[in-house]
Amino acid sequence: MRTSQYLIFRLSSLLLSLLLTSCANLPENNQQVPSTAISYDESSETTLAKSVNERRKQQQASDELTGMLLLDNGLDAMVARIALVRLAERSLDVQYYLYHSDLSGSLLTYELWHAAERGVRVRLLLDDMDMAGKDKNLAVLNKHPNIEIRLFNPFIRGKNRTTQFITRFGSVTRRAHNKALIADNQVAIIGGRNIGDEYFDANANMAFGDLDVTLTNPGAQQVSEEFDLYWNNQLAYPISTLSKYQASEDDLLEAQKKVEAFAVKNKDNVYFKSLANSGILKRTKAGENNYHWGEVDILYDNPDKISSDRDKTEYHLAPKLLPHIESVQHQLLVISPYFVPGKEGVEFFSDLEQRGVDVKILTNSLTSNDVPAVHAGYSRYRKKLLKAGIELYELDKTLLERNYQREKSSTTREGVKGSQASLHAKYFVMDKSHAFIGSLNLDPRSVVENTEIGAVIISEQLANYLANSFDERIDSVAFKLSLEDNKIHWERKTENGSTLEFDKEPYSTWWDRFSIGFMRLLPGESQL
Repeated sequence: MRTSQYLIFRLSSLLLSLLLTSCANLPENNQQVPSTAISYDESSETTLAKSVNERRKQQQASDELTGMLLLDNGLDAMVARIALVRLAERSLDVQYYLYHSDLSGSLLTYELWHAAERGVRVRLLLDDMDMAGKDKNLAVLNKHPNIEIRLFNPFIRGKNRTTQFITRFGSVTRRAHNKALIADNQVAIIGGRNIGDEYFDANANMAFGDLDVTLTNPGAQQVSEEFDLYWNNQLAYPISTLSKYQASEDDLLEAQKKVEAFAVKNKDNVYFKSLANSGILKRTKAGENNYHWGEVDILYDNPDKISSDRDKTEYHLAPKLLPHIESVQHQLLVISPYFVPGKEGVEFFSDLEQRGVDVKILTNSLTSNDVPAVHAGYSRYRKKLLKAGIELYELDKTLLERNYQREKSSTTREGVKGSQASLHAKYFVMDKSHAFIGSLNLDPRSVVENTEIGAVIISEQLANYLANSFDERIDSVAFKLSLEDNKIHWERKTENGSTLEFDKEPYSTWWDRFSIGFMRLLPGESQL
């Protein structure tokens, strides 16, 4: 076939695919049965409830205060999730944007399965972005009498997903980015982590620096309210409505075998050994895991944001968070892996500087950012931010490497060459008195397009810890940006006291810089 004929054929096929997809629709969401979190009274005698109450008495915290435990490394974050799942006696509500079928995803699924086996009700709500090709496995899990799975804002089954990004632009391009795990309506974990090896120190070639926070009641109940709102929304489809596969009892028995085979296969896994030696377990055994206590307000987008016009800001999280940031008097720390402030954001931060607020921002560098297009959107605002007096930092991609690797054979390696760090934590600290921790990036996609969740925390102890940790580490883990003759200069202090300097994007190639420069010329900042 000649080139011209081939191109015509491919174009015709694409147009036909677009036409067929545009004519297809989702099924009616008429199998959804509403359900809600178990009541506080119903769960008040559980092990988790008693444990929290005992800790509250020990630390002399009043009932209106929420206990908080920061999870600032991947091992602790995974151990905390496993602990909540194992301690749960009545219910587990789990909501994630991404849920990978890798080691950490399989481990959490293993734990959820065993919780269901001992009678715990498991509700699993997943955004459909990461669920391509997984309907059969989800349908089998859903067959378990104590497990129910729903997919949020699903793609049309049997149709090309990439094509739907065009034919259903403005619909499937808007996602539920929320992350939460709630046990017995008593304790919750929210923050920046999805479920995947790179979030839990289980990937030797990629480490995401992230942050979650464990919340007791009354904060945990607010997270449950958010979960119920999404679970019962019309965009939350039972997997039984979407999947053509009808799971049988034999499928359930086979799933049980696979679950047990996973445990046998990984009994000597080096990652599992690392979990057993995690800091959170050591501190727990030593009685050193004291909670921070404070007032907590859980903020989240209404799920109807996804299907509503973008100017319906009454559904948005950002306007609820804005007053907390506007009230800052002395210092604002912003940690956002995907940071695209836009003209309004630059003006906002500049105004804060002009009234004497010390603004410090940490985001990803070009080579640590896993989404280059976002860096292209951010980079066009750097000079304006620096000229306004804002301290701007970018993560050094080499500084979160791990000294172990998930075991793939009988041997392990240390210090894997080519491994890379990426910032994924999302939090703000205001005046060292209160903080916001959640899933929200400061970019148009988080603020306008997707849905998010986070906690406003009024606790000087916790806010001070975050601010002091930032100040202690920032010079050694990130490049500080400055302007020299109107050109950006990067520098970072090294362990031996010397200074590492770059006059181009650190560790980048000419092709990296060319690609970013080209992307800056393209429209579409609202989708970043």
